[in-house]
Amino acid sequence: MLVVEGLTCRFGTKAAVDNASFSIAPGGFVGVIGRSGAGKSTLLRMINRLAEPSEGRILFEGVDVTALGGRDLRLWRARSAMIFQQFNLVGRLDVLTNVLMGRLATVPAWRSLAQLWPDHDKAIAMSALEQFDMASIAAQRADQLSGGQQQRVAIARALVQQPSMILADEPIASLDPRNTRIVMDALLRINKHFGITVVCNLHSLDLARNYCDRLIGMASGRIVFDGAPAALTDRIARELYDLEADEVMGVAPELVPAGSALPALGTVAAA
Repeated sequence: MLVVEGLTCRFGTKAAVDNASFSIAPGGFVGVIGRSGAGKSTLLRMINRLAEPSEGRILFEGVDVTALGGRDLRLWRARSAMIFQQFNLVGRLDVLTNVLMGRLATVPAWRSLAQLWPDHDKAIAMSALEQFDMASIAAQRADQLSGGQQQRVAIARALVQQPSMILADEPIASLDPRNTRIVMDALLRINKHFGITVVCNLHSLDLARNYCDRLIGMASGRIVFDGAPAALTDRIARELYDLEADEVMGVAPELVPAGSALPALGTVAAA
């Protein structure tokens, strides 16, 4: 279980996240919602320890994540895999090598620098690409892909880390409606098939309601809502989003109907 206790991050006198406290049980799909600048990205970056808390603690299965350093911190960042809005791929490298970057915490540095990846890791990476129908372009440069393809490569890279949790920071912000559906479906399949906890920052309220089983609402760095999507009424949503309410409450594209069957996945997470 992930436990966040009084987590605060200040930049000068401004608190980007202010005294956030919550817990997330394994296997959930949690959406973090709120208007731009609410503190959503900073919250996820602190959980992954890409941003340092000013106060508070992060616990995972009883381990104080905020106290980790060195190799233990690298392993935590692998276990809490991040997916970014801008993909964070190396454009000049091929797709397979970008996915293999997710194995950096498990291989000696000299192997990754020389690109002498073990066959076992290559098999894991190819299996992950197959999950998202990307194996056929494994040799293609990442900068030749569409935005949706790049984000699926980024998700495959996260999957090969064999994480306990995936932290997705606005993963569909720059995508068109079709690729938005493809990426959100991929995250949902990972969550349901492998039981990997997903914490996903989302701007669209309709996407959050349709894909997530729990919503955490943030405003001005504080958590102001925490509950099931059905409990988030339009009135509460309008208070949460203020002037952005009409923008985020539009109809989401081709959403997954509740209770619909999910395509089967392979066994890459258990490799």
